[in-house]
Amino acid sequence: MKAVILVGGEGTRLRPLTCNTVKAMVPVLNRPFLEHMICYLRSYEIRDIILTLCHLPDSIRSYFGDGSKFGVKLTYIVEESPLGTAGAVKNAQRYLDEPFFILNGDIFTDLDLGAMLAFYKQTRAKVSIALTPVENPTIYGVVETDAQGRVRHFIEKPAWGEVTTNLINAGIYLLNPEVLSGVPQDTHFMFEHHLFPQLLDKGESIYGYSSEAYWIDIGTPEKYLKLHHDLLKRYGEGLTTQYSIHPSAQTEGKVLIGSECHIGPRVRIEGPATLGPGSRIEEGAQISGAVLWRNVQVGRQAILENCIAGDNCFIGSGSFIPQGSVLGDNVVIESKSNLPPSSRIWPGTKVVKH
Repeated sequence: MKAVILVGGEGTRLRPLTCNTVKAMVPVLNRPFLEHMICYLRSYEIRDIILTLCHLPDSIRSYFGDGSKFGVKLTYIVEESPLGTAGAVKNAQRYLDEPFFILNGDIFTDLDLGAMLAFYKQTRAKVSIALTPVENPTIYGVVETDAQGRVRHFIEKPAWGEVTTNLINAGIYLLNPEVLSGVPQDTHFMFEHHLFPQLLDKGESIYGYSSEAYWIDIGTPEKYLKLHHDLLKRYGEGLTTQYSIHPSAQTEGKVLIGSECHIGPRVRIEGPATLGPGSRIEEGAQISGAVLWRNVQVGRQAILENCIAGDNCFIGSGSFIPQGSVLGDNVVIESKSNLPPSSRIWPGTKVVKH
């Protein structure tokens, strides 16, 4: 089978992490997010993958090439301007001659694609939509189905009084390519708002495939950080081997340390935490639950708690980066002078360059 991954978005909700890095290339456990998606598809023997691109396409092309390095064949379709979810797939229609998967490019899941395909064949649907339960369906697109799973209604971001189910559109579809005839060429067009409701109005069969599998939308820094924590706790990536760590340094829990990192004396790292390649953690620093990208420098006695730091950040000695903080690339934070080791005072730090 073939699959289409929609990776054309700018990732505005992930800013400042996506100011210089396209959303599909943000690192997850020190590998681009899109690489995880490609490996996921390959695990189901889906090796013919089409990437629909728009924003900063060259960074994706230069990393993945023709896909052979990753055991797949990649085809790139570049939009001159954003075409929406359905418009982007319409743009790739010439490559699609049999039922195929579509995946939104900001979803991480271990949903069973084989079981979803079997359900699709069993129902003889024109469209199957993966559904996942969430605690707060009001911020997503709710999909109401009957007892057999046939879709009855789509409700985008309903008020609580309109909520009849906690099942939402999980951003994974199985499509018969003939339904693309209802998508206009070179037009911004959405599956959720346009094509699927139109198909329902025509009486076409759309089924929802419900799953309790792990699912997360990494569109915000909070969800991006949570994904790291979940994956480290769940799969225990453990420590890599190409780094330098002082004998007095301590790690606790699941910690992933990238290649060519330097961990100084009396450093303490509490997992789940990820250190990107080339990062340097100086004497007495404390890191808890943080995600650091490449070449991040953490000064003496600095404290980082459940935060994110982009490429090439410099965090001065004695600084405190509190929970929920997100530093974009190349942020420099001044050192705190005369800071006692136990201090947790934030006002001594200052962003002097971004």
